[in-house]
Amino acid sequence: MLSRLPAVLPVLAIILAVLPTGPARAAKCGNNASGFDAWKAAFASEAARAGIGQRGLQALAEARYAKSTIAADRNQKSFKYSLDKFMQIRGAPTIVAQGRKRKARNANFYMSLERQYGVPAGVLLAIHGMETGFGGFMGDSPVVSAITTLAYDCRRSDFFVPHAIGALALIDRGSITGGTKGAKHGELGHTQFLPGNALKYGIDANGDGRVDFYSQADALASTANYLRKKGWQPGKGYQQGQPNFAVIKEWNAASVYQKAIAIMAAQIDG
Repeated sequence: MLSRLPAVLPVLAIILAVLPTGPARAAKCGNNASGFDAWKAAFASEAARAGIGQRGLQALAEARYAKSTIAADRNQKSFKYSLDKFMQIRGAPTIVAQGRKRKARNANFYMSLERQYGVPAGVLLAIHGMETGFGGFMGDSPVVSAITTLAYDCRRSDFFVPHAIGALALIDRGSITGGTKGAKHGELGHTQFLPGNALKYGIDANGDGRVDFYSQADALASTANYLRKKGWQPGKGYQQGQPNFAVIKEWNAASVYQKAIAIMAAQIDG
């Protein structure tokens, strides 16, 4: 009988996890600001059960419904453009030119990242340039308000709830604060990490004891780590049809974005 316990316990754990545990209820999503405060109160209980501490819960309490985030989420037109137009409006020639200069200026840094994670400089620089213009603009939206608004919004609530929990956990860890600003969808720092991914894949590359996505070194190392953990194969190609193109897809779901990154990366590395 005892020899069967290891096989039975995982099943038992799954059953217990889905059984009702009392008055706790999942936070109910909504499509306008009117239910946001009630959702936050319910979500606070979920967050506490997930291990979020006082600092994270305080930041949640102070979050505000972000109308600009909802507007941006409903209006992502650039991903519907042709590849040529997308690259034109995103300034691909400038990204490539600046990427080449940055690679040459800090060659040892990018070589060290490639040695450790297998990801070429061109890919990291193309992402850095595409996301924030190499750190030129990392967003002006309060991260916690943006990501909790998306977690509350019914359109993609299931996708954003883990990232909302991730943002609160990052606050508990001291990686961000309740006042940290990022992109409209709550993305962080130089390469625009969603908070749940930041929590999971963040790297302290500069050795200061803190993962900081507004530090270029930490952000780029974290990006390389993310791609490697998602299946990047060192030394393999990353253009369409090659093994690592599938990993670029893990970074952004828009096919026009994926193709643009692969093209610009090859031109930077070329």
